[in-house]
Amino acid sequence: MSKKTAKKKVAKKKVTKKTASRQSSANQAQDYAHEIWLAGLGAFALAQEEGGKIVKQGSKALGDTRSKLIGESSKLFEKLVAEGSKLENKGRKMATDTVGGVRGDVESRVGKVRESAQANWDKLEKVFEQRVARALSRLGVPTSDEINELSKRVAELNKRVGDLAKKQEAAAAKPAPAKAAPAKTESKTETKAS
Repeated sequence: MSKKTAKKKVAKKKVTKKTASRQSSANQAQDYAHEIWLAGLGAFALAQEEGGKIVKQGSKALGDTRSKLIGESSKLFEKLVAEGSKLENKGRKMATDTVGGVRGDVESRVGKVRESAQANWDKLEKVFEQRVARALSRLGVPTSDEINELSKRVAELNKRVGDLAKKQEAAAAKPAPAKAAPAKTESKTETKAS
């Protein structure tokens, strides 16, 4: 038995050593895990602290950048407005020049067409007058010149008739001289001859 007991003791010691060995291994693993945990917490704390600094620096840089961006965009906007104004003025000038040139060209062309139309109208009018005059001449209708000449002659004749009528009235108003005795027949022939 003693051998059995001794074997048991030896086995117990082996188990105790294994258990102790296992416990110390488990404790070591637990210690390592705890240390890893603490390292993670430390990393988290450092990251949070550094992140806060970075966020503060980033927000400051962002504020500065935003201020610069607003300033630059205002300058850019003003520059664009100035360039747009220049371009608009240049475009207006070009449009005005172009329209003025076109207007002058159109007006000169219209003037030429008007002159040509007037000249053609005058020619047409002359041709028409000549043809009408020829047709009226063939029909025996007097021309306006002939009618004017006749009107002048009628006015002259009316004036002469009026003058003669006045003379006759004046002659009728005078007393008639006494009639002398009839003279010889020869005197009658003389009077007729004169």
